[in-house]
Amino acid sequence: MSKNVKDKKGSNKKKVIIFSLVIIIVIGIIGVASYALLKPEETEDTPKNVNEVTIDGYGIYADDNDSELYRDEYEKLRENLLSDEIDYDEYARSVAKMFIIDLYTIKNKTNKYDVGGVDFVWPDGLENYRTNVTDTIYKYVEDNSNNDRDQQLPVVNSIEIVSEEQSTFEIDDVGEYDSYTFELSWTYSNDYGYDTEGEVIVIRDNDRMYVVEKN
Repeated sequence: MSKNVKDKKGSNKKKVIIFSLVIIIVIGIIGVASYALLKPEETEDTPKNVNEVTIDGYGIYADDNDSELYRDEYEKLRENLLSDEIDYDEYARSVAKMFIIDLYTIKNKTNKYDVGGVDFVWPDGLENYRTNVTDTIYKYVEDNSNNDRDQQLPVVNSIEIVSEEQSTFEIDDVGEYDSYTFELSWTYSNDYGYDTEGEVIVIRDNDRMYVVEKN
């Protein structure tokens, strides 16, 4: 075989290798681009936290992103709900306190749509509750999706029930429920002018407690 033929075959072989490498690179680029375009977008309902725990059957969650005060109250509630005999008065108190702690601890929220307290709200009123909070308390909360927010936001660091009253509460077109009206007072790590007291009404629906009103 002549030298020219060998050189030609060697050249063709190099071209094949180069062409194969180009194809591999192009496929890789297309794959990365396709993933970026097709992966699900994050919404306000997209899970963002790790080490999440829940009380089975009650839909009440806690995770590493929650404040220490909230997690302490969560453990008290969890112990009560998993006991042989649930103390429903204490259950109602825990719901009222945890609702306020989660609602007004805004520093750990991703954006205005990451509304606190939703685990405790009466399901039929949840949509209105979200809308009301995003239009009022959370209206000016800046987005923190990239963890670069400088905005100063509150963290509830103590809470107490000032008074409580047991009565009934009527929900239009639904029925009348046993209820608790709690007057609460709370403080923050830093005071940025947010509410420090309020009234929360909790109802009992079978074996579940729900917040139906906050004033």
